[in-house]
Amino acid sequence: MSIKSLGAKIFAKRIAKQTAKWRDNPVSTQEKVFNQLLQKAKNTKFGLDHGFQNIQSHDDFVKKVPVRDYEALKPYVEEVVAGKEDILWPGKPVYFAKTSGTTSGAKYIPITETSIKHQVNASRNAILNYIEETGNADFVTGRMIFLQGSPELTEKNGVKLGRLSGISAHYVPNYLQKNRLPSWETNCIEDWETKVNTIVDETMGEDMTVIAGIPSWVQMYFEKLENKTGKKVGDLFKNFQLFIYGGVNYEPYRAKFEGLIGRKVDSIELFPASEGFFAYQDSQTDKGMLLLLNSGIFYEFVKADEFFEENPKRLTIKDVELNVNYVMIISTDAGLWAYNLGDTVQFISLKPYKVIVSGRIKHFISAFGEHVIAKEVEEAMQLAVKETGASINEFTVAPQITPEGNQLPYHEWFVEFEKEPSNMEEFIAVLDNSLQKQNSYYFDLIEGKVLQTLKVTSIAEGGFNAYMKSIGKLGGQNKVQRLANDRKLVDGLDSLKND
Repeated sequence: MSIKSLGAKIFAKRIAKQTAKWRDNPVSTQEKVFNQLLQKAKNTKFGLDHGFQNIQSHDDFVKKVPVRDYEALKPYVEEVVAGKEDILWPGKPVYFAKTSGTTSGAKYIPITETSIKHQVNASRNAILNYIEETGNADFVTGRMIFLQGSPELTEKNGVKLGRLSGISAHYVPNYLQKNRLPSWETNCIEDWETKVNTIVDETMGEDMTVIAGIPSWVQMYFEKLENKTGKKVGDLFKNFQLFIYGGVNYEPYRAKFEGLIGRKVDSIELFPASEGFFAYQDSQTDKGMLLLLNSGIFYEFVKADEFFEENPKRLTIKDVELNVNYVMIISTDAGLWAYNLGDTVQFISLKPYKVIVSGRIKHFISAFGEHVIAKEVEEAMQLAVKETGASINEFTVAPQITPEGNQLPYHEWFVEFEKEPSNMEEFIAVLDNSLQKQNSYYFDLIEGKVLQTLKVTSIAEGGFNAYMKSIGKLGGQNKVQRLANDRKLVDGLDSLKND
């Protein structure tokens, strides 16, 4: 065993003990975070405007601080962006993470010195947890690649500005710098296809042991490796042991990945965002991700079914239930207060608190009251792939409200197959039956002849990448929207259908 591997094991044991302390005392841990956040920010403009001095309980907080999304918080953020201090958090942030907004262009998410440390530590601890659980630390001596955005930063009123993944690249610890790929110059390439081609050239002769990124973009990297070398990724990188991912559910891609790799490898799921790092997979045998309760974030949860009511109940960690779809609300040490992240989660364990990401509160199909969510279509696709031997590259789902003729409306699934099922009717039946079993509203609409059975439209090879490139969102942290309540996305795929 190398000195670096031995050191990683010792460090992992220490972090595991620290994690156990807050994991096993979840309610008191969150109460402590809540009080620390309020105390720290009580003299900021936001704290003074919302009477932080007089908040003694979560009930007080709910009365004084309404849930806001980015648009509602924007007046405060704009003051921060303008260079003013002590607005949402004491002083000024050290970074703005620039993200793509859906309604008003770019969003600027403040990142403070403490919040970036929590982000970096969470990434590190996810790997250390894996080492402690499995005893495997050999991979730390090999090469590691993180497919991410450019680390080049600009500046706005004295605050550095860039993509979160690019900001994080500045915090790779020294002991990993020699192991890390791609090179800084390659990481700075903006055009994604050029970047991936260059990464292929840089890495195909290296001893890659860890590969990380959003599955759809890592898949592109793997395919280019195979096309260039004629080898499976697992044969090319004989010591490749660990795939780290986040952003989308990996399960629909798993069969395709194992085919590209040629064998199974361990994986760790992460739940990061520009607004914070919320959870990571803490077990190779259990599903779900451990919710990080001691990382400068206070969590609230609102039942998704009640979210658009006038005054939905805001729950703390002690009040949540298993298998309920919740909108996750966060207050953070970067100055986001009762902030609607937009993600929905479900708890699959309460001892400890573990979640799965079930979708986005704005991303659903409910054209007829069915409220189908991402988790449901992904589970249906996973089952259909498994039972029919098909393999997919990407998919999205949209309602077809006005079909031609006198047909009933339906859900249309746009699928880019790597390998089509031998029996498409069986594939469709598995999809539809799975969705009916998961969603009683959808079942009732099919049973009541309001909707007809879903239809599958095949997209040409490379079609989704071509679409993402056409809208300027190829690569990086961008991902295909899994489903929508309208046809804006799928209309963009129209010219990319298979004949």
